[in-house]
Amino acid sequence: MVHALLLRKPRRAERYVIDALLAAIAMLLCLYAARAEPEAGNPQESVWLSVLVAAAVGLPVAVRRWSPRAVAGAVSLAAAVALVSGIIPSFAAVAPSYAVILVLYTLGADVPRRQSWPVAAACVALVLASLAGGDVLWPATELGGGQWLWSVTTSVGYAVLVIGPAYAIGYVVRVARQQNQRAAQQAVRQAATDERLRVARELHDVIAHTMTLIVVQASVGNHVADVSPEEARRALQAIEQTGRTAMAEVRRVLDVLREDGPGASGGQPHGLDDLADLVERAAVGGVDVRLDVRRDGGAGKASTEVPADIALAVYRIVQEAVTNVVKHAAPTPCRVDVHVGPAEVRVEVTDEGTRPPTVSLAGHGLIGMRERTALHGGEFRAGPRPDGGFAVVASLPYGGGR
Repeated sequence: MVHALLLRKPRRAERYVIDALLAAIAMLLCLYAARAEPEAGNPQESVWLSVLVAAAVGLPVAVRRWSPRAVAGAVSLAAAVALVSGIIPSFAAVAPSYAVILVLYTLGADVPRRQSWPVAAACVALVLASLAGGDVLWPATELGGGQWLWSVTTSVGYAVLVIGPAYAIGYVVRVARQQNQRAAQQAVRQAATDERLRVARELHDVIAHTMTLIVVQASVGNHVADVSPEEARRALQAIEQTGRTAMAEVRRVLDVLREDGPGASGGQPHGLDDLADLVERAAVGGVDVRLDVRRDGGAGKASTEVPADIALAVYRIVQEAVTNVVKHAAPTPCRVDVHVGPAEVRVEVTDEGTRPPTVSLAGHGLIGMRERTALHGGEFRAGPRPDGGFAVVASLPYGGGR
């Protein structure tokens, strides 16, 4: 939770409240330190001077984000003056150090390194010198040579080990925020790329399938137009129906690009229940498709038990496989077997046709089927059968199979 709060930049209202609260705390601490009882006859300043010094050290913290470098310099200078003058004794240095730590953290977190580190080094050196100078000018007790050296060394160590790391922590937070922002931007770009690929894949499957059927049906109609007008009319009706179906599918795919999503058109993604219509349309292209959908636990089980994305992937794989049969192997019998198990759906499309030598096994259709299967963590293979024909086999896990 702390890590998330550090990486997230606070909102403007939150910044105002946080900075005002921190500035008030810094001023009160400095005022308390300035009013501490002096030791060994050191002077006690007036109240108004204590308030003035406390305000000079603490109040700039409220505007530390507006101009981090200027505020860091002002707070460090005010703290140094307070320590050197003895208004805030060295034994109470934690109060002005608190304010210096805040502004150095902001300097590291909000200002680029090249512009911030010289200011941070100067601020630390200034506070370091003031701590050492305060011990020399306003010692709490009479110091001998060894005690004086130890006191100065302690002051230097305090400045380096307590105040200095504030800038380093701020710089680390700045780098982490930048990395987090780049990762978020990369995630957005990747999501957009994935969405474009998904839409392109959907459009390819829809258009390739329907255009193949339309071309085949138009060829049949043209061939029999003179000898069998009735057969030609049926081919035209089939072309019309196929075209309408294609338009509806393209509209449904493109709806996902709109803000109101696919639900705006009321369309539902294809699933296992639509496979029968799919193979029926393929029969017009000269392919006799036999469909067998089996579900473990009985045929009465509803297909909605299969997740919608898996059901759509099965539909598209069968669509593309049957389209390839129509395009490259018709006329030929074809068999589509879909086995719905408790953890995966297995699809097998086989035919007995012969592919022409020019057909490549690396076409866009096979690539699309392979990508769909891989997207769901499944396995895919396609190739000639030993006894002739061609086979496409895909296994798509879901539920406990993932």
